[in-house]
Amino acid sequence: QVQLVESGGGLVQAGGSLRLSCAASTNIFSINAMGWYRQAPGKQRELVAAISSGGSTNYADSVKGRVTISRDNAKNMVYLQMNSLRPEDTAVYYCTTARNIVLVTTAPRYWGQGTQVTVSS
Repeated sequence: QVQLVESGGGLVQAGGSLRLSCAASTNIFSINAMGWYRQAPGKQRELVAAISSGGSTNYADSVKGRVTISRDNAKNMVYLQMNSLRPEDTAVYYCTTARNIVLVTTAPRYWGQGTQVTVSS
């Protein structure tokens, strides 16, 4: 059973920062890649960032330089540090996992409930 629970969303002014957290099932975390997606109203869900079990990362071009994904294997947690936030970053952010980073970026299967991020101008 894969369980993912996101937290850390909220309302922030443009230019501000947020740190999202995702708690993952103990039985899968240490061997799986993890990722963050987001979905804005009326838009498709899109990849924000992904991290392999070994720490390799991928980022969407729209967030490069502003966002950092990290993981703490001892705590079964993955984080998304978001800086210099823009109104266009407003979306529901979802955590996902898959066997490897390629699957996280191409065929994610498991999702948490999401956490809302709202950036005001």
